[in-house]
Amino acid sequence: MNGIPLPTYKPKDFATNQEVRWCPGCGDYAVLKAVQMTLANRPLRREEYVFVSGIGCAARFPYYVNTYGMHSIHGRAPAIATGVKLANPSLEVWIVSGDGDLLSIGGNHTIHILRRNVDVNILLLNNRIYGLTKGQYSPTSEPGKKTKSTPLGSPDYPVNPLSLAIGAGGTFIARGIDIDVKHLQELMHAAADHVGTAFIEVYQDCNIFNHQAWFYASQKQSRAETTILLKHGEPMVFGADRNKGLRMNGARLEAVSLDREFTENDLLIHDEKDRGLAFLLSQLTHPEFPEPMGIIYRDPSREPYDRLVKKQIEEEVQSQGAGDVRDLIHEGETWTVA
Repeated sequence: MNGIPLPTYKPKDFATNQEVRWCPGCGDYAVLKAVQMTLANRPLRREEYVFVSGIGCAARFPYYVNTYGMHSIHGRAPAIATGVKLANPSLEVWIVSGDGDLLSIGGNHTIHILRRNVDVNILLLNNRIYGLTKGQYSPTSEPGKKTKSTPLGSPDYPVNPLSLAIGAGGTFIARGIDIDVKHLQELMHAAADHVGTAFIEVYQDCNIFNHQAWFYASQKQSRAETTILLKHGEPMVFGADRNKGLRMNGARLEAVSLDREFTENDLLIHDEKDRGLAFLLSQLTHPEFPEPMGIIYRDPSREPYDRLVKKQIEEEVQSQGAGDVRDLIHEGETWTVA
């Protein structure tokens, strides 16, 4: 920026003087820490970041990150973020909100920011519950979930955030979990480097209204068996002893044990550029399969919406001139009101 050297930041430089008002033990604390550590190691100034949120517990993020930000309205964070990015494409824009906000009332906006490929980063904190409004079932709650709004158990089918993002045309799709701050940082750096919409689903624990929603994926003794860490160009191996893997059986994925019948040579190699494979991986759920973590899909080839708009405006200005707002207002039929 204007030749001025970039300051050396520490994570505390991205903390504010606001009291962090989440319940003790909430997974949001770990995500906030990962965000602040990520920003401190990126080649931007604090004033070049904007955090936008909707409504919900996760939506308090803009208060706690020492950057520009906006706590917007329910479900409309993607629309607000799109406007920010169009107004100033040089800014790095982040959306942080929950599964209720981004997938229920905001589901339509989430779909459209993904298909437009606006160059923003989305952190969807998924705790499978409405936490701020005290424990109603959310779009990601499992069937049969008993909550204050479904005392007999939810008769609903949950939305799959990763499958939705892939189906909407997202160009960077990933998943992490709140307890793994180091891995979250890796995903956030990759998301920020990606040109286009980056979508990260974060498994996050609401220890008050939906504690242990992701227990199987978070515990040291079970995590290696119930999740699989995807790495581009490497075979899909999982298990505490790395003795299991994923292979294709016809058109279906299947989990196999690595023994005399199957070896690593039989396993799928992860290709993060393969959209069809990404969709298959997004459908894997515990307990039948390990659930994928890491970068599931990445396509850097599609030009983002904000760049296309900027290019369109520049071409029009070059062709027609800069124009004048007053001339635009007064052209054509006008009336003078006495």
